[in-house]
Amino acid sequence: MIQNRKDFASVLEKLDDQYHGLFHWLAGQYDPATGGFYYAKSSINDHYFSPDIESTAQALNMLIRNNLIDDMPNQMRTQMVHFFQSKQKEDSGFFYDDYPMMAKDEVMVHRAINYSINSLKRLGGNALYPLPLEAKSAPDYVKSPEEYLKKWRSIDLSNSWRGCDLLATSCVYLEEMPKEKRVPFLEVAEQYLASIQHPQTGLWGEGSLYVRISGTFKLHTFYSKFKIPMPNPDRIYQSILTCLKTEEAVDMCYIRNPIDLLSYMNLSIPAHELLEILEITATNINKLKREDGGFSREIEHSPPAPNVAQVKKGEYYPNMPEPVCLGKGLYEGDMNASTQATLIRLKCYSLAGITAKPIKGYQEFYRLL
Repeated sequence: MIQNRKDFASVLEKLDDQYHGLFHWLAGQYDPATGGFYYAKSSINDHYFSPDIESTAQALNMLIRNNLIDDMPNQMRTQMVHFFQSKQKEDSGFFYDDYPMMAKDEVMVHRAINYSINSLKRLGGNALYPLPLEAKSAPDYVKSPEEYLKKWRSIDLSNSWRGCDLLATSCVYLEEMPKEKRVPFLEVAEQYLASIQHPQTGLWGEGSLYVRISGTFKLHTFYSKFKIPMPNPDRIYQSILTCLKTEEAVDMCYIRNPIDLLSYMNLSIPAHELLEILEITATNINKLKREDGGFSREIEHSPPAPNVAQVKKGEYYPNMPEPVCLGKGLYEGDMNASTQATLIRLKCYSLAGITAKPIKGYQEFYRLL
């Protein structure tokens, strides 16, 4: 057992070496004029781009994960609260960035509500206006459990990642509901998911193993949020193990999603298999580290539009959303990948049963602003 701890500590040290310069990069993404964060360095000096909801919430998550939220200067806290509040529309309660295409991507619209509300709570602020359900601007499918199930059945799962993202993010309206009204919606959703889960793999939808695991990861947000047990975790685990050993992780999401799923399922993983999982993860994440201190979503570049998923040649991606470009697509760090990298680190430590300290250099962050 002692030898196992030494092995785990060794691979975690190898992982930690890859976070050098991260907080220097993060500080450079902050815009004190708006209280928001930019997606990438290439976004900062181009007037087309501006700080956005997702990047700002993801930056806040990085600060929280490294014990920096309590030390945040009052002026910065006030500016960040104002940033999220300024994104909410008074008439509908939705939160929108300045990019027109964002409103056409259902997933981004739903994520913006979650990101904004959660960030405001963490910063000690509140939304200025009623949220969509109370404002009566939510979609018609949340009017009854029957309509909700009809909506879920209509979602194409040919690409599990995209389809399950649509399923899971639609739950943002259920969070607004009183518990007694929410229950029948949850019941039909849970029954539907159980009926379409693959009996052998434990995964949902179609696509490569990484695509299906990414879709399953999206659904775990539904299960965990409403404290519903995810069915067949042992089969999901075997699929994850097979995937890590046989497929190439070409996207930071492909590194984060399996680790996050494993952490959520809380299974008893044999020590030798867990060590192999951590070693594969550390090797994969190293491929996405960039010289600017951040991490990139993809091996060849940071995608300019993070709302468009990685699609391999020959793979089908239904209802491809309009790209919402937040950067220039250069070989550089981006906020989406960098926040995932900090979460991967924490999950790896947790799986190994070792307490994680903040990333080296975290104390420099506020001095660098």
